[in-house]
Amino acid sequence: MPFADLQDVQIHYDLTGPATAPVLVFSNSLGANLSMWDALLTDFSSNMRVLRYDTRGHGASSAPSGPYNFDQLGNDVIGLLDALRIDRVFFCGLSMGGMIGQWLGVHAPDRMNKLVLCSTGAKIGNAETWNARIDTVRRLGMKSISTAVIERWFTARFRKQSPGLVEKTKQMIESTDVEGYAACCGALRDSDLRASLSAIRTPTLVISGTHDPATPPADGHFLADSISGARYVELDAAHLLNIERRERFTAELRSFLSA
Repeated sequence: MPFADLQDVQIHYDLTGPATAPVLVFSNSLGANLSMWDALLTDFSSNMRVLRYDTRGHGASSAPSGPYNFDQLGNDVIGLLDALRIDRVFFCGLSMGGMIGQWLGVHAPDRMNKLVLCSTGAKIGNAETWNARIDTVRRLGMKSISTAVIERWFTARFRKQSPGLVEKTKQMIESTDVEGYAACCGALRDSDLRASLSAIRTPTLVISGTHDPATPPADGHFLADSISGARYVELDAAHLLNIERRERFTAELRSFLSA
């Protein structure tokens, strides 16, 4: 497994596709790792260089002491690009990854070709909710929240139709490092990017899920309304719409990236 040794963290990544093709970065949600994008590799790696990575505290990346903040999470992306000698990218982030995308749009516009912000918001949840989540996983472990997370991530319809995929996703959640998860919860708890959105000038696509209780369509509409020229798309899905509505998600992403 390839790793990039950055200033205070080791980032696990996967880089697939033609060496001279434009680079598309996928950034995962809280409690996930780069495997949440597995199905899209076949859709994009033939004509793009697909870079997936595990956010610090997740997957095979290291988990330095937290709490983290989005300056760290955003600079991890820049550090990874620098280590791989990649100048500019197309960036697609979901949930926490979408907040990283917003940070990059504000602080590193010269590295971004286009932004895709999925199932995300400029402020997600509140301090009380995040503190309760941190306390629960530290006391009881990741298995204590995995069922509730799955119910937010997928509609009941999809959970019934694709039990194998849902179970695989649940195992991904349960394998997440507790302290890494808690440290990223701290970043989400402490971050409010609403006042910064008007600074984003990178072409942006916002994708929300109609049935997403974690970052509902209102959050996506706020992003699209606050970012100049942003386009808004809503899919008939819950939070992990890249999995639940893969074909439609792929079509919307491909159309935006090629426009």
